[in-house]
Amino acid sequence: MPYVNFRVTKEGVTAEQKLELIKGATELLQRVLNKNPATTFVIIDEVETDNWGIGYDNVTTLRANAAAR
Repeated sequence: MPYVNFRVTKEGVTAEQKLELIKGATELLQRVLNKNPATTFVIIDEVETDNWGIGYDNVTTLRANAAAR
């Protein structure tokens, strides 16, 4: 029973893109590991940029600093 967890920043990922991730991960596990798609779980967590840190800053700050340059 495979479990795949994608975590992305919450910045407009569309329903179509999410479905493509779900289908792609499921197909990959079926092809490479012969796993049953009916028992493959794919979870997509969307994280606010304030809650995602890289180094000493959160993504919100990093993006704002990059835009200001």
